[in-house]
Amino acid sequence: MSSTCKTNFHTHTVFCDGKNTAEEMVQAAISKGFTMLGFSSHSMYPFASYHLAPREHAAYCAEIQRLKACYAGKIQILLGFEADFVEEICAPRFDRYKEFSPDFLIGSVHYVPGSKGFFEADGDADDVIARIRTYFRGNAKHAVQAYFDCEKQMLRKGDFTILGHPDLIRKQNSKQPLFDESAPWYKRELASLTKEIARTGVCVEINTGGMARGYMQQPYPSPYFLSMLHEAAVPVTLSSDAHTAGLLDFWFPEAEQYAKAAGYTELAFCGTGGLQFRKI
Repeated sequence: MSSTCKTNFHTHTVFCDGKNTAEEMVQAAISKGFTMLGFSSHSMYPFASYHLAPREHAAYCAEIQRLKACYAGKIQILLGFEADFVEEICAPRFDRYKEFSPDFLIGSVHYVPGSKGFFEADGDADDVIARIRTYFRGNAKHAVQAYFDCEKQMLRKGDFTILGHPDLIRKQNSKQPLFDESAPWYKRELASLTKEIARTGVCVEINTGGMARGYMQQPYPSPYFLSMLHEAAVPVTLSSDAHTAGLLDFWFPEAEQYAKAAGYTELAFCGTGGLQFRKI
């Protein structure tokens, strides 16, 4: 595949928490020179919160299929979901979404269980700290370990294409330190997760969305984590986690260099029959 191939598979619209319609996203992608755009509405099917409501799944799929046909020849459009994992509630599995025939699934962990409830890994910092105080007796290390344990469970029990923002919990260090990313215990968590990712063969996204929305100075995953993934031969794809049309390709040229610095020479994308790769 030519190095001019420009793709994004993590795209949100007004069907969930995005600000633009799906068609506005398509038109922006064409103007920005994308060759392929994947839609990935938040989904906890058959449940919902800020996610796509169960009754809206059919309408969402119908609109993406309409856009596929309408813009054929100008851009390739893929139907997907960013499917959450919550133990015994919902999981990113193709068999659970088979009635919608998705082209790909992103598996993500947003909600982390504690002793009395959940905290949101990328939620408001004050709320997260309060919930860690209540659910984990104030032990941030245990809360972070619970987040990574959810990801490992998702990898073992799920069936999906792309692992979404694999160290999302880092967002909590963006405004005020919650935990030390250089601590040995944290690096062990990354090593354990990397081993599980490599075993399953899923692709990991280099996600620039936290940067686009002003939370982060670097993408997910961190440079250290990305180098570890490269050593384990884990494929990566580039995604903007776009919630607005203007940010569809936020930091993309820099992100390619970011991947190169970790040792990568190619990026993955969703193609016919599975992952395909392009040189960077």
